Amino acid sequence: TVAEGVARRATATKEALAKLAPCASDVRADSEQACARTIVERIAPLAYRRPLAAGEADELLALYTVGRTDATFDVGIATVIEALLQSPDFLYRIEWGTPDPERPALRRPTGDEMATRLSYLLWGTMPDDELRRAAQAGELSTKEGVRAHAERMIEDPRFRTTVRFFFDNLLPISNLADLERNAEAFPTFSRTLGSFMREETQRFLEHEIFEGTGTWPSILTAPYSFMNGPLAAFYGVEGVTGDEFQQVQLDTTQRLGLLTQAGVMAGTTHSNNTNPVIRGSFVIQKLMCQKIPLPTGDILERVKPPDPYTGATARERFSQHSKDPVCAGCHQFLDPAGFPFENYDAVGQFRTTENDVQIDASGGVPGTDVTVSGPIELVRELAQNEDVLGCFATRWAEYGYGLTLRSEDACTKTDVKAAFKASGYNVKQLLVELTQTDAFHYMAAQEE
Repeated sequence: TVAEGVARRATATKEALAKLAPCASDVRADSEQACARTIVERIAPLAYRRPLAAGEADELLALYTVGRTDATFDVGIATVIEALLQSPDFLYRIEWGTPDPERPALRRPTGDEMATRLSYLLWGTMPDDELRRAAQAGELSTKEGVRAHAERMIEDPRFRTTVRFFFDNLLPISNLADLERNAEAFPTFSRTLGSFMREETQRFLEHEIFEGTGTWPSILTAPYSFMNGPLAAFYGVEGVTGDEFQQVQLDTTQRLGLLTQAGVMAGTTHSNNTNPVIRGSFVIQKLMCQKIPLPTGDILERVKPPDPYTGATARERFSQHSKDPVCAGCHQFLDPAGFPFENYDAVGQFRTTENDVQIDASGGVPGTDVTVSGPIELVRELAQNEDVLGCFATRWAEYGYGLTLRSEDACTKTDVKAAFKASGYNVKQLLVELTQTDAFHYMAAQEE
């Protein structure tokens, strides 16, 4: 259905047809077949992300002829486009590979396959003309050649779109515009404000990565953010008006870096009441790559959120987990990372009390003996924690390679983390280094 709709729009007018090939804007009966071949030979390699094999153009032209029968030129071309958009060669990133000249037992992606790997890693779309030419010229057969093009590609605006997409999936911000909160309890929050929170985070990330120091530690501890008028009013920041986002210095006694932004705090809260367990789980599992197994069986039956009236503060309500020996095994890790964020309510506004009771925001860094007195100390400690720094590299590797790194991928993990550290934890450089691993340059062993 999607293919049919795209094909119809791509052939609806002379102007649309002209985008496929100039000859299609005013085609004559005696030149239709030649023009159809021109279109096929232009767009099919783009769709397949490789040169056409012998006979493929003829097969597509045969489809054109069928579609053209008892119809018009545009219908024939639409038939070809429908076929292209439903072809496995378009829908899947098919890799046959070629034997490595130095180690014939191993296979490497072909030039066109490497161009596709590179373009989807850095741009999330098909290769451009320059990358396709490089593939045909053999420039992508070495790590040095791939690096040169990767360095070019990270300066392209399309790379910024990929970065935005990655963080939309890593962070709990993609659904902020749909976040629901009790209007009476949180009168300053709205879905529109939720969308502004998401944009704040993305603007901040883009600025820090592409115009700032560009490191993961600096993202976690930057003393500024981006706000428009309504968002600044929500934060209580003066001097910002209008809809345009602008850089704003933070009160670093209350907020510092990415994790203390209202959107991240609201996104890690699933109701009108904060939950330090969920926030702690986000830190441990998403940012430190440590797995906390979900409870099962009889233990699962005992896991119930505490009644909001069983304590004035979240610490009072949730401390029962640590007291219960069945639950304590996991919550001794989860709770210390979540309690420091209790200084932010369910919509991310800063607070020092809950129900008129002073909040104890002390906690610690999971897996260490480091203690903190609140969120600012916590984010500073996380920004220099080896697990946090290494996990960020792992998250990008899994995204870029399209797989979950397991124990058998230990070498890849080690290489990526080491390269990230050597770059000073630079985000852009990390993406270049992802194109230099053996995992990127060789194909996995396949069974016949």
